[in-house]
Amino acid sequence: MAKFKKASKKKSTGNAGAQAHAEQLPGKLSESAQQIWLAGVGAFGRAQAEGTKLFEALVKEGLSFEQTARKFAGGRADAVRDAVENRVGVARERAADTWDKLEKVFEDRVQRALTKLGVPGRDDLNALIDRVDALNAELRKVNGSPAPRNRSAAKSASSKAAPSKAAPRKAARKAPARKQAQ
Repeated sequence: MAKFKKASKKKSTGNAGAQAHAEQLPGKLSESAQQIWLAGVGAFGRAQAEGTKLFEALVKEGLSFEQTARKFAGGRADAVRDAVENRVGVARERAADTWDKLEKVFEDRVQRALTKLGVPGRDDLNALIDRVDALNAELRKVNGSPAPRNRSAAKSASSKAAPSKAAPRKAARKAPARKQAQ
């Protein structure tokens, strides 16, 4: 009998450990999501700062090219200015492209993190809305009520009709359950 009591104590200790782990799991998930979010924001800030530094360095380089060209060319300053403006334009395009790429990477990483956490996306929500609309249409067919013209009319009609129809629906649901149980 002593062995039996020890075994039951071990089982309860294991169950307590599992319960403690289960209670800590939502906190750990929340903390992990927070860390992922902060890492993404940090990456975004770093990309923004480095992109600005790159742009400023390119502008300074362009100014130095322009000054050098004025010294050597004298009367050809307009042609050199156009060339420098083109280079600065190219540098701006590169900086914008780099910025867009970094933004895309950030968005992709945040989306992957949200997906791993089970947060529904836009497509999931749209599919759910379509499904609810289809179920509402089916209920209208069953109840014989006309389809509303727009969403605001549907909301006002459902809010007015819901209290009067709530009692019969509950009774209708309970009746088939009794038949199946017998």
